[in-house]
Amino acid sequence: MSNKTNKNHRRKFLQKVGVGAAGALLIGNALFARDEARFKQESLSLGKEWDKTFKKDSAVTHKKVTFHNRYGITLAADLYLPKNLAKDSKLPAIAISGPFGAVKEQSSGLYAQTLAKNGFIALAFDPSYTGESSGTPRYVASPDINTEDFSAAVDFLSVYPNVDANKIGIVGICGFGGFAINAAANDPRIKATLASTMYDMSRVNANGYFDKENSKQARNKKRKELAEQRIKDYKAGSYTLAGGVVDPLPSDAPEFVKDYYAYYKTNRGYHKRSLNSNSGWNLTASLPFLNMPILTYSDEIETAVLLIHGEKAHSRYFSEDAFKKLQGSNKELFIVKNASHTDLYDQVDIIPFAKITEFFKQYLG
Repeated sequence: MSNKTNKNHRRKFLQKVGVGAAGALLIGNALFARDEARFKQESLSLGKEWDKTFKKDSAVTHKKVTFHNRYGITLAADLYLPKNLAKDSKLPAIAISGPFGAVKEQSSGLYAQTLAKNGFIALAFDPSYTGESSGTPRYVASPDINTEDFSAAVDFLSVYPNVDANKIGIVGICGFGGFAINAAANDPRIKATLASTMYDMSRVNANGYFDKENSKQARNKKRKELAEQRIKDYKAGSYTLAGGVVDPLPSDAPEFVKDYYAYYKTNRGYHKRSLNSNSGWNLTASLPFLNMPILTYSDEIETAVLLIHGEKAHSRYFSEDAFKKLQGSNKELFIVKNASHTDLYDQVDIIPFAKITEFFKQYLG
């Protein structure tokens, strides 16, 4: 039955029960609009096997779930629960994503499983357009939508039966550390935020690494190249991929590129759905970051924020500068001695999980 036919049927029914033609039209249109606004979650095909880059912990229960953001994208996630969770219990919960270009089977899942073992309900999710989550075209990044993904995860956790909706935090790793802080600035339901080995994706795209391309001329050159790429993609009817972590690894590669290779391109962290492990984002995915800075209002965050970064990480300056802007006594920057950027992805003897657990228990407890 067409939408027009549906509307006519509603109007005739309302007239029959005593509502005038004008009133019937208004009510019918309102009902129709309500039906149009109702979200129908997409059915996703989720893998059933344990395909993580880390070992399953017998002290934790794991299950696949889906939820949706306000743009109508259905996100896939792994929900980690403490073993033998009482049916009527209410626990604090944490939503986790990152690194940028990774999937929930990698670093974010490890963080989630560890936090669940330490008494939290933890949700590791694939961002929009990536992994097992929906969204087309594939492999798109967005400062707005990727920030929204965290708030959508909070929506899901807020109504989950075993979650205390007043005790929800988030964790962002690498590029999603910046998105996590951005989400905390806009969503007061987020009571505590951890940004681990953080990147500011707007800054690195607009200014280059270490701000070496921070000029109008350099940005306009990028914009021109990306605009030309848009035409190429439009003509081709497909999107050119930027490529993941460089492979083979050049002998003169910077140390941090070697670190990325050691994680994404080896058995340590490789995953078949990870963009960094494979063919990467759409080449034009960096476009919005040239024009839409995140962290603009991070100085207005009233809830707790913990930034953790490696002492030897090439990206350390992102966390140090982000911390300078944060206000209040419930903000902290914690530097892990001798740690690199990727050490905080999966090295459980280096990641300060005791510190992280203490932070969330303090502010979600």
